[in-house]
Amino acid sequence: MKKILVTRAWPESVEVLLKSRYEITFRNAALSTDEWRAALQTYDAVCPCVADRLDASVFDNLKPHTQLIANYGVGYNHIDIAAATRCGLAVTNTPGVLTHATADLAMTLLLMLARRAGEGERQLRAGQWTGWYPTHLMGAMVTGATLGIVGMGRIGQAMAHKAHYGFGMKILYHSRHAVQDAEVQDMQAEFCGDLLDLLRRCDYVSLHCPGGAETRHMFSSEKFRCMQKHAYLINTSRGDVIDEQALLAALEAGQLAGAGLDVFENEPQVPAALCSREDVVLLPHLGSATLTTRTAMGMRVLRNLDAFFSGAALPDKVG
Repeated sequence: MKKILVTRAWPESVEVLLKSRYEITFRNAALSTDEWRAALQTYDAVCPCVADRLDASVFDNLKPHTQLIANYGVGYNHIDIAAATRCGLAVTNTPGVLTHATADLAMTLLLMLARRAGEGERQLRAGQWTGWYPTHLMGAMVTGATLGIVGMGRIGQAMAHKAHYGFGMKILYHSRHAVQDAEVQDMQAEFCGDLLDLLRRCDYVSLHCPGGAETRHMFSSEKFRCMQKHAYLINTSRGDVIDEQALLAALEAGQLAGAGLDVFENEPQVPAALCSREDVVLLPHLGSATLTTRTAMGMRVLRNLDAFFSGAALPDKVG
């Protein structure tokens, strides 16, 4: 029976299936570089998640016993794919199963920011609410506002659909290329090849771009200076897409109205200065956190494991 390392607990129904087919070791903790190197010389396959880091040092001069890194998640910028490939390792991910869960959460952040829901709940729980009055916690309108999508892949398109058809929002988007999908055309989403042009025109900006070197600190001081002062930024993509110190400076300077963040540069550490701001909504990386979605992600990993060890083509190979 093949030996598999799983770095975190998964939904019970998937764990039952895993254990019926493979010899499973659950770690439920982060591994150091040395521990990763030992694991890759011990197990037939390893199943990391976004909380794990497999950088080039993990693979340096390594002769692995492991044949497959089956990532639990769609994003894989926490794995040095080139270094893994040089060691002869295949890498897979779990695309297509967390699209709507993540888009739902992005919409949640947008609504919480617009209607100051986080502030209101904190005020009420602290016993500070003194009753209704006309100027209490006045927020911003969502219906009919303009939303900019940065990264018009599956999740970006799902977010655009929810915003346009649910709230009548006008959609602008920035991506490598204009999207030819009929539904994108039907909602009259406008392609902006110039990101700065999009930022100047939007009331809300939602990030759905992949992580990695190309997008690291894509949102820096220059981008924040282009945003409207009443605009809000939402990020459910990857934490390092935003320069957090530049965001803090922009918020302090009033260059944008607020931010809703589900991901962070150095998870699970979050700057205290962000935590102290009332114009920021913070969530602990909940984008895919529904039982249905997390189960589907595990099943996708299992599908890749089964295909690999049966000699079939990998459904979700990356790199």
